[in-house]
Amino acid sequence: MGILREIGAVYTPEKGTVYTVWAPEAKQVTVRLTAPANRTITLQREDFGYWTGLNEAGAPGDRYLFQLDGELERPDPASRFQPDGVHSPSAVLAQQNFAWTDEHWKSLPLEQLIIYELHVGTFSQEGTFEGIIRKLPELQDLGITAIELMPVAQFAGGRNWGYDGVYPFAAQNSYGGPEGLKRLVNACHAQGIAVVLDVVYNHMGPEGNYLNDFGPYFTSKYNTPWGNALNFDDADSDHVRNFFFQNALMWLREFHIDALRLDAVHAIYDTGARHFLQELKEHTLELERETGRAYLLIAESDQSDVRLLNPTAQGGYGLDAQWFDDYHHAIHTLITGEKEGYYEDFGKPAQLQKALEQTFVYNGLYSEHRRKTVGSDATLTPAQQFVVCAQNHDQIGNRMLGERLTQLVSFEMLKAVAGLILLSPYVPMLFMGEEYGEQSPFLYFVSHTDEELVEAVRKGRKEEFKAFTWEGEVPDPQSEETFNNSKLQHSYPHNTRQNQLREFYKALIALRKSAPALDRPDKQQMRVELEADKLVLHLVHTSKEPHLYCLFNITNTPQITTLLATDKTNSWEPLLQSSAEVWGGPGDELTQPLPAQQQITLPAASVLILQSIG
Repeated sequence: MGILREIGAVYTPEKGTVYTVWAPEAKQVTVRLTAPANRTITLQREDFGYWTGLNEAGAPGDRYLFQLDGELERPDPASRFQPDGVHSPSAVLAQQNFAWTDEHWKSLPLEQLIIYELHVGTFSQEGTFEGIIRKLPELQDLGITAIELMPVAQFAGGRNWGYDGVYPFAAQNSYGGPEGLKRLVNACHAQGIAVVLDVVYNHMGPEGNYLNDFGPYFTSKYNTPWGNALNFDDADSDHVRNFFFQNALMWLREFHIDALRLDAVHAIYDTGARHFLQELKEHTLELERETGRAYLLIAESDQSDVRLLNPTAQGGYGLDAQWFDDYHHAIHTLITGEKEGYYEDFGKPAQLQKALEQTFVYNGLYSEHRRKTVGSDATLTPAQQFVVCAQNHDQIGNRMLGERLTQLVSFEMLKAVAGLILLSPYVPMLFMGEEYGEQSPFLYFVSHTDEELVEAVRKGRKEEFKAFTWEGEVPDPQSEETFNNSKLQHSYPHNTRQNQLREFYKALIALRKSAPALDRPDKQQMRVELEADKLVLHLVHTSKEPHLYCLFNITNTPQITTLLATDKTNSWEPLLQSSAEVWGGPGDELTQPLPAQQQITLPAASVLILQSIG
């Protein structure tokens, strides 16, 4: 594990501000202070092309640019704050001046996470970190134990999903900047909610991306959808790796973030002896030893590759968890009938059972969509290392019209799907508004200032949907209306049906937290049977008594089925039924204990939850 080099502008009251930047090809580097006074500071070259210098009179709030070879002026690549956007001077911050009150906070283990993914700009009407703080009591009431923020690294303009960030160290100015993010994390911890931050280490956004002016941050060795790949294994890559390691550690150390969700790690190209992800985990473990806090690294990957999670002794990268798309795809295709694009590999009932028992559906199988063999075997990998969802920003936002499941399936099916996620052995994740059936879409939006770039985004967006037969016009990503249409309405307090759905989610979450059999769900202590012709799924958690029996009918017609028996029970007591009138269902509730082997009728699109007796 390499020794890390501090970068950026670091202020301390004792010394002032130390500026450090990596610019190996420059012959001269100076800092030009633009405020409060216009002056320059000459930096000294050190080993490997680092430049550093001290401004004893430096103070928080100072604005500055780096001047390369007396001509080119650029903001700091490791800027902690861009108060006026991506093209303007960087601002010096005092890293240690925030009054944290979370000294007794303990991070949650994976199996206790119930994650709520949200986009800062559209979650609240304010579109800020403060707007989220105002809504935290509602999330706490729902039972959420962690929020996952879509990327907040500084991007161009005020509207973006966040994956076009160009200053990885700077929290978005229009969201409330670094101070606002710290207040949010502090408030979350005060209410028992962990914070997961989505970070992007596989590419940089197009506007305001000045890294090439400083050094070889990119390499032409690999071709990516965004152009040249970030340089994690070519000449001078040690210093690019340092840049991103320092970034990850900053979020954990200075912002008290509990977990990082690593975007699209399959696009982090590194053929070196120690993969970037493995070394990132090693640095994170070192930080844990320093701080006494636990941190999680959660990968997003579409490769179904258990190597991400395997211990380094087994040739893996040792990450804590990963997103698991197969479960989503298996559910989505069965309930919607959609089989276009990447959904063409799914739609078979047996895949749902396999996703529960073995995790990866494509575990060394040929994929028709990719036209190659995909995946490895994750059967023995613990369930809590996989995050599952029925909706997320990609699966909604990458639809042409951004429709949520609310627009695609019935109200009763929404409740059945909630059960499939919250009662699975995996870590459940909800997407903002899902819990009450939000009607607003979640569309793709940007706010670039370069017209050519805007046109390229519009064209690229249309190209994405060629594999689908969706009708209608692609909403303009640049339009402010597209962004505003994506804001949550939070309408459930005034909508009986939405409130019933939210209350059902609350009941499922409470059950997940309280049921002994779900205390630490285990694929090896779980019975799964699927009646493929009826699309009736029997899921029995047997790790602890009482056993928990979850019965799903994922068709739109009633189905007759026979209750299972286990070694330790011959009768079942009804706990929760999505068809109950209290949840807006049609009624016909089961109230008496039921003997095993008894035939029952499951209402259309429903989940019935029972527990063993005796």
